Amino acid sequence: MRQRLITGIVAGAGFIGLTIAGGWLYTTLLVLLAIIGFTEYARMNGVAWSHPSTLLGYAGVLLFVLPWSDWGIVIPSFLTIVWMLAFLLLALTVITKNKTTIDGAALMLLGALYVGYGFSAMGEARQIEEHGLMWTFLSFGCIWASDIGAYFTGRAIGKTKLWPSISPNKTIEGALGGVLLSLIVSAVFALTMPDFIDLPKALLIGLIAAVAGQFGDLIQSAYKRVRDIKDTGTLLPGHGGVLDRCDSWLIVFPLLVLTGLLPV
Repeated sequence: MRQRLITGIVAGAGFIGLTIAGGWLYTTLLVLLAIIGFTEYARMNGVAWSHPSTLLGYAGVLLFVLPWSDWGIVIPSFLTIVWMLAFLLLALTVITKNKTTIDGAALMLLGALYVGYGFSAMGEARQIEEHGLMWTFLSFGCIWASDIGAYFTGRAIGKTKLWPSISPNKTIEGALGGVLLSLIVSAVFALTMPDFIDLPKALLIGLIAAVAGQFGDLIQSAYKRVRDIKDTGTLLPGHGGVLDRCDSWLIVFPLLVLTGLLPV
């Protein structure tokens, strides 16, 4: 517990500091997290980092997450990138005479999209021209509030199991506590900064961040159970890997971007 606490404080302070700094520092952090996260994903699926399908996955992740527009480079559209990556991975099944299976190709496509676009959406939020930092903090604040609220509510009054076959410690009471605290945090943002965001929109963001964030956690738990592993990696002592810590982020930020709730 002591190691977990120290790691959490140090990593959290560093992450918040780089988020405030923004620019190339924050972008570099997201790129590194994406690369490590995809490495964990490949390893979870028993595929070496040097395998051709993994290398194509890395290429897809970098196409999503690198700040090409800042460098004046025009890249294909989102749909074009996904389709081309799918084509190349499927072509690899032919070139390797099915040593790379269609299941393996599908896994790498899913991983590149899940990890690459997830971190890309975080970068888009921070780069919002007006109040980019506040939109980012609102989103992260609601996610973290949901985690905290679910944990402490679950420990205090949690009795009804939420999904025991996937995550035996999570409870319905804890999940509701997470939603409530996320709504409170979003309401505080709206009431203290009415020129930044109105209350209904803030509450909607808080609700989506809590519900989708908890789904993100369950998704990663389900996948780890299928692969029979405890953590996706060992980057953060006591906390696991990048995908363990960022599972909620990778679902919430794309959802907020794609629904237009974050004005990217």
